[in-house]
Amino acid sequence: MNDILGGVLEAFRLLVTLDEDLIEISMRSMQVTFTAVFIASVIGLPLGAWLAVARFRYRRFSIALLNALMGLPPVVVGLFVYVVLSRSGPFGVLDLLFTPTAMIVAQVIIVTPIIASISHQVLRELWFSYHDLLISIGATKWQRMLALLKDGRRGLLTATLTGFGRAVGEVGAIMIVGGNIDHLTRVLTTAIALEVGKGDFPLAIGLGIVLISLALIVNLSIHLLSRTERGATW
Repeated sequence: MNDILGGVLEAFRLLVTLDEDLIEISMRSMQVTFTAVFIASVIGLPLGAWLAVARFRYRRFSIALLNALMGLPPVVVGLFVYVVLSRSGPFGVLDLLFTPTAMIVAQVIIVTPIIASISHQVLRELWFSYHDLLISIGATKWQRMLALLKDGRRGLLTATLTGFGRAVGEVGAIMIVGGNIDHLTRVLTTAIALEVGKGDFPLAIGLGIVLISLALIVNLSIHLLSRTERGATW
């Protein structure tokens, strides 16, 4: 109980004093997370729409595989990215290991299947309603996908926010490929893991409160700006 109270007080102190280290790692956390979720959305949303409208031989297997990839173990993803980006790996010449870029790559691999799978579930239901109309007017496959992406945007927002929630709390993969280097790759989650290892639980809890607060602010801001609660459409 004392640790929790100490964590609340520590979070309050960090925020009131505008602690430079806290601002730095918070900004890096948001930079890495937003970039990864943006790239994952660019890949995952069209992929979900394509799986909803396309019909091909291994479609069922592809959907099952995509759903299975939602549960990718982050540590294994981190290990894979580490091997690929290490000096002896195929992309070692790029010298990306232990940089924010490597952390973004790992998060994209983790988050893309989540966004694509949820998008497919949302747009598949919409496709059942739009199928006859879009077929009757002779819409191409790309036009069908664009129509689904436009009219299913509220559901797709949920898919994107789910990916954001997974990315902002990620620690295993980015710890491996980022190395938790101070002033370079340290983010809120890896800082929390470090403080727990050092036994400084009040500071770890304080950082955790800051992380949860940032995640809630981002989610609420996006909902308010997109007006998803407007009228009786939600």
